Amino acid sequence: MDWLYGPWPWYVGGLIIATTLILLLLMGKSFGFSSNLRTMCTMMGAGKTCDFFCFNWRAQTWNLLFLAGTIVGGFIAFHYLSTDTAAIPLGQNTIDKLHALGINSAGQTYLPTELFSNETFSSLKSIGLLLLAGFFVGFGSRYAGGCTSGHAISGLSNLQLPSLIAVIGFFIGGLIMVHLIFPLLF
Repeated sequence: MDWLYGPWPWYVGGLIIATTLILLLLMGKSFGFSSNLRTMCTMMGAGKTCDFFCFNWRAQTWNLLFLAGTIVGGFIAFHYLSTDTAAIPLGQNTIDKLHALGINSAGQTYLPTELFSNETFSSLKSIGLLLLAGFFVGFGSRYAGGCTSGHAISGLSNLQLPSLIAVIGFFIGGLIMVHLIFPLLF
């Protein structure tokens, strides 16, 4: 059972995602996580102040369970199915570029400590960047009518042109962030 505790091959994850998507399609559901925020806001009464939150949230409780399962599954995988949190294999070129940006733990730890440590949250710059990024991600996913998982997995599987356009936009935004904006921030 050593295979259970290491990284699984990409085709196993792909098969699990495809099976999940097929089951959701057969049940008439579409996959995506960003709609959970809307559902939670509606459950807390946001529909009293904004028409956007006026919908039958009970029809979306399955998606909240899916979200909870993802969180619990991640916890179990990290704490009980992982024997090693060693660094992920990165190319030397990537490590060199990250070192040039001041991320010296690249290639040595699973997550760069310069970005994912408790000290990061003591900086006003970091907190401001996180808030701004959260706003952009939230606004962008609502403006695009869904998040990356919803459009890239569910929407593309349904051959929806708006999902293709959204996914292309996500990739362009990611490339701009990594190659133009991120170096300016670090």
